[in-house]
Amino acid sequence: MNKRPLSVVTISWLFVVSGAFGFAYHATRTQSPFEYELVFVLFLRLLAIVGGVFTFRGANWARWLLLVWITYHVILSSFHSLSELLMHSLLFAAVAYFLFRPKAAAYFRGATKESIQRPKMDHTPAV
Repeated sequence: MNKRPLSVVTISWLFVVSGAFGFAYHATRTQSPFEYELVFVLFLRLLAIVGGVFTFRGANWARWLLLVWITYHVILSSFHSLSELLMHSLLFAAVAYFLFRPKAAAYFRGATKESIQRPKMDHTPAV
């Protein structure tokens, strides 16, 4: 497996930390013992944590989870202020760019540096 790109480390920690702080914040702000909206928000925060941890570990599905997570927040922020929409849109663009550029894609594939630089040759004999 090749070296983990710094961008993947940064984004992974961003999601783990924001998910953990958000979970703690929302869990302590509850008014009643069981609120359905709170359960959904806490579930979303757990998804951010899980996505961040598994992205750090190189799981390809986790980077897609993070992209879907931030996409949901872009859609949600479209119902709020323009500044919130712009901030989430910029975060979406950064996450998409850094998690899907060639170095990061190679990390998620588990490819070595040589297999990325060298084109694959077709060894089928000509008939």
